[in-house]
Amino acid sequence: MMWFNLAKAQSFMPTQGTEIAKQVDNLYGFLLITSFIACALVIGGMIYFVWKYRRKTPNDKTAYISHNTFLEFVWSFIPLVIFLGVFAWGWYIYHDMRTMPKNALEINVVGKQWAWEMEYKNGYKTVNELVVPINTDVKLILSSLDVLHSFFVPSFRMKQDAVPGQYTAVWFRADKLGDFHIFCTEYCGTSHSGMIGKLKVVNKEDFDRYLEQGQEERNLPLAKRGEKLFAVKACASCHSVDSPAVKVGPTLFQKFGTEEVLDDNSKVTIDENYLRDSMLNPNKHIVKGFPKGVMPTFQGQLNENELSALVEYIKELK
Repeated sequence: MMWFNLAKAQSFMPTQGTEIAKQVDNLYGFLLITSFIACALVIGGMIYFVWKYRRKTPNDKTAYISHNTFLEFVWSFIPLVIFLGVFAWGWYIYHDMRTMPKNALEINVVGKQWAWEMEYKNGYKTVNELVVPINTDVKLILSSLDVLHSFFVPSFRMKQDAVPGQYTAVWFRADKLGDFHIFCTEYCGTSHSGMIGKLKVVNKEDFDRYLEQGQEERNLPLAKRGEKLFAVKACASCHSVDSPAVKVGPTLFQKFGTEEVLDDNSKVTIDENYLRDSMLNPNKHIVKGFPKGVMPTFQGQLNENELSALVEYIKELK
């Protein structure tokens, strides 16, 4: 059990958060036990026969053995029946996983380097946090803004690729309250390991309050809306806002109104137009010491109000 303690695991498998997770675990357990029994029979049989028919004297001769039709039938037929049973069992679970229920709660999920953006039907957006009601069918419609990502919730035994340029979908029905991990299981860049989110399963009343709270955030002051949008767009993955520390891109802390040195040694003042250009046309001005083509453009993804909110937020980073 030493490795089990080192991993700080609370159970052999992740907590089961859905009925399908229980079915997957049952199939996995059956395969594990069956494989162990087959391994014990084969290896144990080999050891037994090596010992039983070992050469005891120099005159021992190996008996002539042709075959045994009954034994050959048994050790071929039994594995065949088991494999066919496992196939049918697996197909039944897979069919359940891929058949989307009608009238499910639909939530759009967008993967991007390096965050998950969730958007509910009422327009409320969150980043790296997905809140759903318990005992409710939920359908996730996935897409990607840049590269291939893969949405994975271990406790739901659920994984689905998010592909640039097309939609994919997956569904689940959580039957256990609590917080569950979200990972990206497709290597998507240098900060892939940090693309982690949380899925919260709450009761119906708490879920309704959660959506109402999201509606209220629309009435926040401009800078506060910018701060919220900064988080939703995962800008903090590349730009620090509370220290001069450099991440993938330049820090934005106390930068508004100062001068920045560009890669051609010219200087530019960080004002509203510079920030707007940096979001819509990020390759127009490249800060010295940073590579070109890393930051994606937000052209077509931000409206004028959102641009103004982000600029106002950056101006107040003091």
